[in-house]
Amino acid sequence: MKTVLMVAEKPSLAQSIAKILSRGYMSSRKGLNGACSVHEYTGSFIGQSAHFKMTSVCGHVMTLDFIGKYNSWDKVDPAELFSKAPTEKKEANPKLTMVKFLQVEGRGCDCIVLWLDCDKEGENICFEVLDAVLPVMNKPRGTERSIYRAKFSSITDTDICNAMNHLGEPNRNEALSVDARQELDLRIGCAFTRFQTKYFQGKYGNLDSSLISFGPCQTPTLGFCVERHDKIQSFKPETYWVLQAKVNPEKESSLTLDWDRVRVFDREVAQMFLNITKVSKEARVESVSKKEKVKQRPLALNTVEMLRVASAALGMGPQHAMQIAERLYTQGYISYPRTETTHYPENFDLKGCLRQQASNPYWAETVNALLSEGINRPRKGHDAGDHPPITPMRAATEAELGGDGWRLYEYITRHFIATVSTDCKYLQTTISFSIGPERFTCVGKVVTSPGFTEIMPWHSIPLEESLPRCEKGDLFPIGEIKLLEKQTSPPDYLTEAELITLMEKHGIGTDASIPVHINNICQRNYVTVESGRRLKPTNLGIVLVHGYYKIDAELVLPTIRSAVEKQLNLIALGKANYHQVLEHTLDIFKRKFHYFVDSIAGMDELMEVSFSPLAATGKPLSRCGKCHRFMKYIQAKPSRLHCSHCDDTYSLPQNGTIKLYKELRCPLDDFELVLWSSGSRGKSYPLCPYCYNHPPFRDMKKGMGCNECTHPTCQHSLSMLGIGQCVECENGVLVLDSTSGPKWKMACNKCNVIVHFFENAHKVRVSPETCDLCEAALVDVDFNKAKSPLPGDETQHSGCVFCDPVFQDLVELKHAAMRHPMHRGGQGKRQGRGRGKGRRPGGRVNPKKPKDKMAALAAYFV
Repeated sequence: MKTVLMVAEKPSLAQSIAKILSRGYMSSRKGLNGACSVHEYTGSFIGQSAHFKMTSVCGHVMTLDFIGKYNSWDKVDPAELFSKAPTEKKEANPKLTMVKFLQVEGRGCDCIVLWLDCDKEGENICFEVLDAVLPVMNKPRGTERSIYRAKFSSITDTDICNAMNHLGEPNRNEALSVDARQELDLRIGCAFTRFQTKYFQGKYGNLDSSLISFGPCQTPTLGFCVERHDKIQSFKPETYWVLQAKVNPEKESSLTLDWDRVRVFDREVAQMFLNITKVSKEARVESVSKKEKVKQRPLALNTVEMLRVASAALGMGPQHAMQIAERLYTQGYISYPRTETTHYPENFDLKGCLRQQASNPYWAETVNALLSEGINRPRKGHDAGDHPPITPMRAATEAELGGDGWRLYEYITRHFIATVSTDCKYLQTTISFSIGPERFTCVGKVVTSPGFTEIMPWHSIPLEESLPRCEKGDLFPIGEIKLLEKQTSPPDYLTEAELITLMEKHGIGTDASIPVHINNICQRNYVTVESGRRLKPTNLGIVLVHGYYKIDAELVLPTIRSAVEKQLNLIALGKANYHQVLEHTLDIFKRKFHYFVDSIAGMDELMEVSFSPLAATGKPLSRCGKCHRFMKYIQAKPSRLHCSHCDDTYSLPQNGTIKLYKELRCPLDDFELVLWSSGSRGKSYPLCPYCYNHPPFRDMKKGMGCNECTHPTCQHSLSMLGIGQCVECENGVLVLDSTSGPKWKMACNKCNVIVHFFENAHKVRVSPETCDLCEAALVDVDFNKAKSPLPGDETQHSGCVFCDPVFQDLVELKHAAMRHPMHRGGQGKRQGRGRGKGRRPGGRVNPKKPKDKMAALAAYFV
């Protein structure tokens, strides 16, 4: 019996596919990484009995990065990143140990079926999976195939079974095009980003962006927003005049006419026309025309249109909308949401899709009418050769999907029903009038067949004032003629929907990456999202784009990236060489980078106008250990300290507050200590600004506070305040927060675990003594006499936090409310109990984790 390994892109997808193929007769177990399940069943595979193992990855298995030393911003010239810096594939999420998991499940398997998403990224993940499992699989005999690729567009019984019966092969060229894009974006983006971030953050204090990033797609995306901003700023309103006439067909009704000249920009000319027409008392009907018109039903839905509507009509950001669409897809409610196609294949079961919607109260009447009268063949759209258009695959209710999930599903379903409905038909009546020598017109529309607008009422023909019955030569009394003075208005800021249209038109990004690029310019503080989801550039975004235009317009114009996208598509089609495209493109951008570096003064001139130098930014906070003058605390991202006298800048921990720490100084360098805190429910620890940036001991890394400092005698260090090994993470130590009283706590110096203890104690000190049972440091606690929880009238007690029976009920384990990037690990898995002991810096022994005590602490976990 053959063993067949099958791999999907997400755990939920694997479960759905396995259920369909096994008809529900399967067993399931957790994989060794805890994130992916394995579903097993027996069946037939290419005419032979087989044991199937269905599992998944969690997106990309690997990610591209530079090798270790080239990840240092301080030691590597960004110019080296274009060619000299070697890259390597690393695990995308090391905590998931995905490669090991795949190898364990793939060992001894005879065949592999790849159920990854059917797009270029999916093809790339196929080869990541193959690289992991092929070395441990059984070798095929002779010309026997062992690698298969399933192609599908929805999670339905029909589509999945059809994919299983028509297995193909993964596409190496499409995977290579993704590799090329990854390497180009990594090398180009990192080189420009590192250079301009270091250059400008070293000079200006109020940029308010932790990363001044550049991206080959991100920057042209920002360019569109700034281009619109520039048009708004340079706009000069012009005054114009409009002649408005009203006639009275009946005594109590009036009809407003539109002037055929529309408007004039000369006041005197406008007044002349008013004077001429005012002479007339009646308006004469010159012609009456009636014409049947058609408003076409929409084309089938693709990704870009879905994102446009989600932003413009549903108020959802593109990335949020894409996440919801992916969830609806993996749950089987809609077809694959990444497609450029707007044309249904000839064999697409339109009636089958429609029947599933026949019982939904919102559109049951429309659907049943279509099924009984016969559906209308959808309009012929564009076939991109990827996936069918986005369609609903099974019925759903608002209670099932809830909130945004239902709103997006409802739109997709209504759009699908509209594509198989009839066009909207209406009768347009146009009456032409003459008042003196001037011509005026009024137009009326009457719907004769609503068609698709019944299911998409927002597209319906608006109700207009009814037109009177009249014939050529009829006369109507004039009720009013007046001159209206108006002004031309500037364009508004780009909406996300308009930006998506521009990106698609100019070939910036793909249907999958467009939401990511828009999200990036928002996250980087280059634009803000205003009401109506309009994108308003910030000062930083404007200056960057203007700077690129000043130095090299091609860095921000869409032309060069559009050309690169075409080359990447040629790689995917097998019509261009991967290495040649990569080398040629990198050579172009390397030249541009060197010119950019040489010309940076041009952008700097623009920066000087909008931003303040470091020395003029921030407020005095702590004293410099070198000159003993006050350093300024700059709160704008990234927050940092700057000494204007020494011209030195010191980075600080982010995502929290910084304040002076009791005016205490570091014994090593005489810098005043500062206290970082994530809030009253979070962590806090002191740090020396100099040591944080220049680690004083070999076993310390950049970015460590006093709670990780291995100084043997400093009163703020880990050696003096460390109590015991963290109850959750591998390498963390629980350190007393000496500023936390009277709500005392100790916090792990690696993860986000907090242990609350001894509330209302007067003093808590770490003793030099250690526990005989677990070797944790003992603590000396002084309680207030009125609030002491100790037996009798005692107010003082020394003991072990983990083992002392008096202290046991006074300890509570929690997780910090905010998590800082420094706080690694500790995500809720209690791992490695009783790992033994090791020497802790400063001579004290790391405590063992007593199993019973740790279990007792874990019981308090919230």
